Amino acid sequence: MAERERGGGGGGGGGGLEAGALPPDVREGLAELELELSEGDITQKGYEKKRAKLLARYVPLIQGVDPSLQAENRVPGSSQTPATSSKQQKARSANARDERFRSDVHTEAVQAALARYKERKMPMPSKRRSVLAHSSVETYTPPDTSSASEDEGSLRRQGRLTSTALQSHSNVEPWLHRVIQGSSTSSSASSTSSHPGGKPAAASNTAPAAAATVLADLMAHAQLDNHPAPPDVTTGLVELPPHERPQVASVRGVPRGYSGSILETADGVPVNSRVSSKIQQLLNTLKRPKRPPLKEFFVDDFEELLEVHQPDPNQPKPEGSQMTVLQGEPLAMASNWPPSLLAALQCWGTTQPKAPCLTALDTTGKAVYTLTYGKLWSRSVKLAYTLLNKLTSKNEPLLKPGDRVALVFPNSDPVMFMVAFYGCLLAELIPVPIEVPLTRKDAGSQQIGFLLGSCGVTLALTTDACQKGLPKAPTGEVATFRGWPRLVWFVIDGKHLAKPSKDWHPPVRDASAETAYIEYKTSKEGSTVGITVSHASMLAQCHALTQACSYSEAETLTNVLDFKRDAGLWHGVLTSVMNRMHVVSIPYALMKVNPLSWIQKVCSYKARVALVKSRDMHWSLLAQRDQRDVSLSSLRMLIVADGANPWSVSSCDAFLNVFQSRGLRPEVICPCASSSEALTLAIRRPPDSGGPPPGKTVLSMNGLSYGVIRVDTEEKLSVLTVQDVGQVMPGASVCVVKVEGTPYLCRTDEVGELCVHSGATGAAYYGLVGITKNVFETIPVTTGGVPVSDQPFTRTGLLGFIGPDQLVFVVGKLDGLMVVGLRRHNADDVVATALAVEPMKFVYRGRIAVFSVTVLHDDRIVLVAEQRPDASEEDSFQWMSRVLQAIDSIHQVGVYCLALVPANTLPKAPLGGIHISETKQRFLEGALHPCNVLMCPHTCVTNLPKPRQKQPEVGPASMIVGNLVAGKRIAQASGRDVTQLEDNDQARKFLYLADVLQWRAQTTPDHPLFLLLNAKGTVTSTATCVQLHKKAERVAAALSERGRLNVGDHVALVYPPGVDLIATFYGCLYAGCVPITVRPPHPQNLATTLPTVKMIVEVSKSTCILTTQAIMKLLRSKEAGAAVDVKTWPTILDTDDLPKKRVASIFRPPSPDMLAYLDFSVSTTGILAGVKMSHAATSALCRSIKLQCELYPSRQIAVCLDPYCGLGFALWCLCSVYSGHQSLLVPPLELENNVSLWLSAVSQYRVRVTFCSYSVMEMCTKGLGTQTDLLRAKSVNLSCVRTCMVVAEERPRIALTQSFSKLFKDLGLSARAVSTTFGCRVNVAICLQGTAGPDPTTVYVDMRALRHDRVRLVERGSPHSLPLMESGKILPGVKVIIAHTETKGPLGDSHLGEIWVSSPHNATGYYTVYGEESLHADHFSARLSFGDTQTIWARTGYLGFLRRTDLTDASGERHDALYVVGSLDETLELRGMRYHPIDIETSVIRAHKSIAECAVFTWTNLLVVVVELEGPEQAALDLVALVTNVVLEEHFLIVGVVVIVDPGVIPINSRGEKQRMHLRDGFLADQLDPIYVAYNM
Repeated sequence: MAERERGGGGGGGGGGLEAGALPPDVREGLAELELELSEGDITQKGYEKKRAKLLARYVPLIQGVDPSLQAENRVPGSSQTPATSSKQQKARSANARDERFRSDVHTEAVQAALARYKERKMPMPSKRRSVLAHSSVETYTPPDTSSASEDEGSLRRQGRLTSTALQSHSNVEPWLHRVIQGSSTSSSASSTSSHPGGKPAAASNTAPAAAATVLADLMAHAQLDNHPAPPDVTTGLVELPPHERPQVASVRGVPRGYSGSILETADGVPVNSRVSSKIQQLLNTLKRPKRPPLKEFFVDDFEELLEVHQPDPNQPKPEGSQMTVLQGEPLAMASNWPPSLLAALQCWGTTQPKAPCLTALDTTGKAVYTLTYGKLWSRSVKLAYTLLNKLTSKNEPLLKPGDRVALVFPNSDPVMFMVAFYGCLLAELIPVPIEVPLTRKDAGSQQIGFLLGSCGVTLALTTDACQKGLPKAPTGEVATFRGWPRLVWFVIDGKHLAKPSKDWHPPVRDASAETAYIEYKTSKEGSTVGITVSHASMLAQCHALTQACSYSEAETLTNVLDFKRDAGLWHGVLTSVMNRMHVVSIPYALMKVNPLSWIQKVCSYKARVALVKSRDMHWSLLAQRDQRDVSLSSLRMLIVADGANPWSVSSCDAFLNVFQSRGLRPEVICPCASSSEALTLAIRRPPDSGGPPPGKTVLSMNGLSYGVIRVDTEEKLSVLTVQDVGQVMPGASVCVVKVEGTPYLCRTDEVGELCVHSGATGAAYYGLVGITKNVFETIPVTTGGVPVSDQPFTRTGLLGFIGPDQLVFVVGKLDGLMVVGLRRHNADDVVATALAVEPMKFVYRGRIAVFSVTVLHDDRIVLVAEQRPDASEEDSFQWMSRVLQAIDSIHQVGVYCLALVPANTLPKAPLGGIHISETKQRFLEGALHPCNVLMCPHTCVTNLPKPRQKQPEVGPASMIVGNLVAGKRIAQASGRDVTQLEDNDQARKFLYLADVLQWRAQTTPDHPLFLLLNAKGTVTSTATCVQLHKKAERVAAALSERGRLNVGDHVALVYPPGVDLIATFYGCLYAGCVPITVRPPHPQNLATTLPTVKMIVEVSKSTCILTTQAIMKLLRSKEAGAAVDVKTWPTILDTDDLPKKRVASIFRPPSPDMLAYLDFSVSTTGILAGVKMSHAATSALCRSIKLQCELYPSRQIAVCLDPYCGLGFALWCLCSVYSGHQSLLVPPLELENNVSLWLSAVSQYRVRVTFCSYSVMEMCTKGLGTQTDLLRAKSVNLSCVRTCMVVAEERPRIALTQSFSKLFKDLGLSARAVSTTFGCRVNVAICLQGTAGPDPTTVYVDMRALRHDRVRLVERGSPHSLPLMESGKILPGVKVIIAHTETKGPLGDSHLGEIWVSSPHNATGYYTVYGEESLHADHFSARLSFGDTQTIWARTGYLGFLRRTDLTDASGERHDALYVVGSLDETLELRGMRYHPIDIETSVIRAHKSIAECAVFTWTNLLVVVVELEGPEQAALDLVALVTNVVLEEHFLIVGVVVIVDPGVIPINSRGEKQRMHLRDGFLADQLDPIYVAYNM
């Protein structure tokens, strides 16, 4: 883009027009248009039309430039042409933060800085069309080659093959650029890097259009054969080379609600995806070299220590001598000065009653009313009398001297305010002026209410008009605002005031230390404090201002400031009365309509003094039309109240440039510095009082960030121009002290906080003794610790230094200070840099807020701006990325989050401006509703702990020795010994389940084994022993006759949950076939559920499908044909109407090790795995469960589980036949129609033992949470339940089980009843609470230690603690040991490792597609590398630990508890540590109330967080920052991508487990239809 930068410069005047080259009348016309547009008088369209017309004659000047470049790329060239155009800056929405109009130096610096950057290609966030603005569809989605190079060879227009990718990045057409960038998905990036053999493929071609072919060639020629599949970064396991990859069929089906075919290769890597190209872009931006990283250190990898920022040895250090306290000139005490301000008022009110005191203007600029001194005195006296004598409650006077009273007056009514203020002073009441509350939810209004409450305010004074405009309650009274105390509103218009009686005179006392008034101030954190000012201070302030400004009697002053507080109050209400001056008050509303109004008033009233802010000067520059006929020659002082703001300097310069020709003398401009605590600190003196000449200096921004003053000489980019704010006030002493810690005096070249001692400062924060002491009673000390004075100083909250000629310079405010990694940055400076990037095409100029939030123990900078409605997504995004670059270059600091919000949505401060603390509050609460967000945590967060380096492993032998030496027992445990447990059970005589069924059919033919319930709770079908046996016989007959099946053939059973499923299962056993239970496809969602059915049927090599007629029709239907090839189904038999045939002979297996059934399930990582269960294992499983749960024929259990795999299948189909107990079958699907079905059934049948899944428990908790009373009314009683077990293959979900217990405690459910089970593929039932034995225990472990594969037990509630509940008791016959995941050595008690299990009911192996059992022999026949090397174990693939508790189990031994931490397959390996997704998800769900569900996965080492938004779409972008913050704070991880989706998108299987890999594939194949995708930089 190098050529473009030169060509497309200067978008300011018109395309590439130099504004300077245009005639003055055209420039003036343009400026008028700008103003009209900015004030909203014309539309954008109208503006463009008129502007084009004006410029029509001059357009040929820019014909040479390619028009497309003008449109697209007014890129880093300065878009603010020469100085003239800065005068035509658009006036932005009226605003108190418009203060920092940039000196042109700054704009040029920013543009130069941007020009040094090559445009970085950042992935643009993608946004759903419906959300807010339209965003362009990328027309070309790059294909994905699974082996492109790490550094893509990119195309150049010339068609040469480039040698380095980066040099040419800039010349690629944007869409092509995207293609090339996307050509390597991130997976390929990781595959290339991890397999050095892969040669980078380079692309060369001549025409951009040929890119697609190039990429196709790339795909064709990439040697895929020598590339193993990309490593799946989600597993923490070592990748196997290609020839040993486990050929476990992957059923990464697309989760519910997805459309489209599955775009993926066999490894689940999608082949066509816009998402992956964006992720590649993100990786590319992250690969760019950063600033040199901070020195990392790491102590013991047990503790993750956050990086502590080390000071930079080369940073500038202050070298000056220690400063001395600076004394102002003495306060001259003239003999005729009044003893108090009220005395002055009384004097003028009685001796000069006709003298004008205050003129109020309306919005047209007409003088509405002039208050004379006589009127002010008489009305104030009347008000004082009325307040003290006429207001009563219960015959007591409402007020007594010293009470606080709120003054609520609009900015347009200075007259009434002045009467109210002096009336209160005369009545010895304390006025508390506040803003008029417009709505019940004004920004900061709650805090004001808090202040009023703490000041004990009960009365508010206001005007009639204002009172009418306040929000009313239904009763007609003024509504009570949120957080406000109850107030009596009193209208002070004349008719409500009483005439004082003859003998009543207001007390006019000498000024004392009593409080005169309270001024409110909002702190950086948003809390509001009241600053008390005494009568003596008030008088001293008036004296000092009179002397400093040489005020004389009857002078005229125009005031544009807020007269209720600060300089507007001190000059325009207090000092003016002392000197009988005439104030012309200009309301904010008039300034908005006519920005020149104040200048016109100066001219028409021949005012000697004007009181303004830089904003007012800036605005008046824009209204050039009317500047001709004004003169400012009468002014002797133009007081710039916010002159302390670094950005006022350019306003002053620009104003002088224009108005010097209109009589404005340069020496008239007098900046001043003040703060609510210290009142006026310094002011530039008018020239006739003999002050030094004004000072200006250019400081190095880098020096300032270290608090050091360095006048900049060489580095012209990163500078700050500041002007002095004059000398110290008369009678005051000022010094500069260190900002933090003890108030040591600073050196002369050091920036610190200005402190002042004088009679004219505030006295205290009302009611806050602690912080008052810190601020109002500071004693500065020398480096030797000697106090510089016996008098206390007041901290001003201003940062600055004392310059040459004893002039005071201010470089920032404490409130805007952000300390990032030991360096200080000023919020206003950052705002100014943002403003200089692109003069306001995309955002409103005065509507930018900068603040810092603390994340991970450091300040992080957040920039929020209001976006113009006409800015496109691309424009805004480009503006955002350039702001980041500018701030990075000029301030050398990263912006953590940059957010754009829709126009007019930021909370406003009273007079325009942005309410910063409220904005910050909303940001942190997730209530800002941005329409664009860019987060850069990768750039900013430099204090993460160092990634963990894996230590060279200690050998297993030394580990075991170490454990023994340390007195640790080896972690192994077992259930009760089955051989010892003689039970008088007939079933034990039978080796095979089929024999048990026949025996029961003979001995107890009519004993009911199964009852199936429907949604209404009625029994739809039952099965007694003999009915089940007969049905099974019919099925067996049909299999051999109709199906012509042989012994050992596999049969898929596709049935809804019910008795048919059980009968056909035993029918298969009778016929010697191997059954596989399969969940039927969902008729409404065939596209996603049918492929799974098909895959299981194929993978299990089923030769026949048994099902119902309805499902048979569905499998062969036309709709099914759209999802799978229906011609390739094996034989399908329906079992609805089988003939009553008996099978000739029931098959008896020759050996108990023969295969009984196959159990297929899809793991959460999307792997379909079938395990083989032998007859011996099947019987052993039933026996263990029977012993643990004490199941006998007289018992009844309720099962609310899916009957297709794992323990759910065993409980549903096997156990009742073996133990003879009755099973109440509740299909979970029925709960969708009747949530209370399961619990009602448990209560109705008085069930003691019941089983459910997490999804059932969640449905009950969510669906019945509010209905427990209703259930009690229906006499649902759960006190019968002794044990309710959640069947699961995961870490117990404590929060869910606890809330379930709590919720149904009211229905009699015992808190001890709820527990969980644990099983997995290699053994479906390892732990199960059962009916005897101690209650499950809970321990708290340190989550940080867990990441390092260690267990550290902590107290409940300690930080980073994670509760783990044991997963039930180990079943009889089961042995468990904890082994090291890599060395396979045994581990000690309370050590984290893989759970290995040995038991008679272990599965015998995987049954997989290619039958390569050898691969997984390791899973089913592992041996320890040390210790007991003989026992054969099965590896569960789960991490956990054993811990010996103090409880005793049934056999009288101490009980060993097994804690499951999570599946190894699911863990994420990031920064060398092992994370469990559920822990990150738990944190994320807590981050905001609108997050309904969350799932995380990794993609090329980027952490992707998907959250479901339950709430309005405009709240979507609020979540991005909150999610990023919480994961950083709690897990020390940087989120790479945040994806916000609709509720229900995260796929969840029937066990209630999240299918994170399906989600990952759906995301990469662009099938999630996300609301928003944010790529964090």
